[in-house]
Amino acid sequence: MSTRMDEAPENVRLIGGEMLLWSDMSNMGGITDWRGAALELIRRMIPASGRVLLVGPHPQVLVDEVVELASEAAALVRSYPDACALGSRHPGLEVFCGRLELLDGGESYDLVVAIDGLARTHSAEAPAAKWKDSVAALAALVAPGGRLVLGVRNDLGIDRFVEARPADREGGDDQWAPHGFDPSYPSGPLAVDRGLECAGLGVLRRYAAYPGRQAPRALLASEALAGDLPDALTFPLSARGGDRMLAADPLRLTRVVFRHRLGEELAPLWVAVAARPPVTPGVAGDLPLGLIEEGSALYEFTGTATRRLPDGEERQIPTGRVVEEILVEACAREDVKAVRDLLAHLAGWLEGGGSVVGAADSLVYDGARFAAISPPAAPSMPPEPRVVLCRILWRFAVRLLAAGHHHPWPWPLEADQLALTLCGMAGRPCDRGDLDRARKFDAELGQPAELAEQAPTYRDLLGARDRLADQLTAALARIARLETKLTYRERELVRSKSRLRRTQRKATAYRRTLGYRLSRRLARPRKVARRVIRLLSG
Repeated sequence: MSTRMDEAPENVRLIGGEMLLWSDMSNMGGITDWRGAALELIRRMIPASGRVLLVGPHPQVLVDEVVELASEAAALVRSYPDACALGSRHPGLEVFCGRLELLDGGESYDLVVAIDGLARTHSAEAPAAKWKDSVAALAALVAPGGRLVLGVRNDLGIDRFVEARPADREGGDDQWAPHGFDPSYPSGPLAVDRGLECAGLGVLRRYAAYPGRQAPRALLASEALAGDLPDALTFPLSARGGDRMLAADPLRLTRVVFRHRLGEELAPLWVAVAARPPVTPGVAGDLPLGLIEEGSALYEFTGTATRRLPDGEERQIPTGRVVEEILVEACAREDVKAVRDLLAHLAGWLEGGGSVVGAADSLVYDGARFAAISPPAAPSMPPEPRVVLCRILWRFAVRLLAAGHHHPWPWPLEADQLALTLCGMAGRPCDRGDLDRARKFDAELGQPAELAEQAPTYRDLLGARDRLADQLTAALARIARLETKLTYRERELVRSKSRLRRTQRKATAYRRTLGYRLSRRLARPRKVARRVIRLLSG
């Protein structure tokens, strides 16, 4: 970032409050990595002929998309090096560099995008403005009938509960003024609406972003979250992120959040779409009910089905519970019979033509049939069903052991051994050769069991410690009981030996008596006479 001010591109304009030696884009860890879902949402709102303003730093792919589709675009960033880089990359883009409050209020735009939020629209050269004041300054840039897309981070999002590191100090130098000290910062989704309404805007639709604030891959409208969403939709809305230090399992916690209909209140991020009156009737009709990314594919949620974009057909969302959850719960109860019955049914389904690329975490079961959550394309030459089943159970064994879940088999059991055990329980015994082919097939599908490298979460470790402590306490109690019994038996043995010695001494003394010796000598001729009589009579 050695750019001098005299080297600034002609399309860069300084408005005051610019940070000359600071770059937001050099530390992308703090900037929300918006991709397909956000791009699709903004793409639908870019006017055919109108002005678009990007406020704050945004991922490069999003900026490129807006510049390409908008007839006229501008951007506001606080970092001078970022402004110069942006102006050089897009010569036709008007770039303002400075604080949001200093941008000319006479300018108006048909679409204002601040999906990264307002934290990076302030400068270190002056105290940070309150959130409500920043929203008012932002709303003043929206033309009549224009729209605003605003991202707001949730201080009580689910990612705050699963992350063990402190949330207010994420390690970036931009965290000099945590917004937690701002009383006007929204405390919930309704507070976001009130803040926008106080700024003169009407909220058209509000979205909850999942699975995390750093890399959201799904946007679900508040209308969709008001009802019971199927497990096949909510199960993928959780992710273990890279090098995160986890305090709890995001998957289990996210599932509880959606079951209690708290998906909006505990969302990591909110994205609000608001408009300045007068609002054209039906203007919210182009806003989707939900957008979900799965790998390189993007789906639109329509209420009961999903449609692959741009022109895919609708597919009904399957009902039922995720197979992995059913198996984990059965293992926690040590219900071996339930595990055996489910695996046998799964094996029969695969042999009857079931999805060969499914897995325990991508299949749902409604008590009668299995269905794939999002079935990918099947390979042209799939392996035999026994190998497919072995792959599914091997992946499940890897995830089960990596997460530290309880199971009814010996703890030292490795994933390979556990997979072979589960295959036998399903009634389809497999050997090491089948397991090698299953792992090779898993690698060919490009879906390696990456969770094997992840350590259990802090809460899982505490749970494992408590279980081991209980087992140790029980073992110590049993040892104490055995020691008490052993001490009693030893005392009984000493008494028995003492009685035996007394009896032996009495017997020895008796054998020395005159009567005993005479009886022995008189008894011998009688014995000899009996033997002779037997011989003569024989």
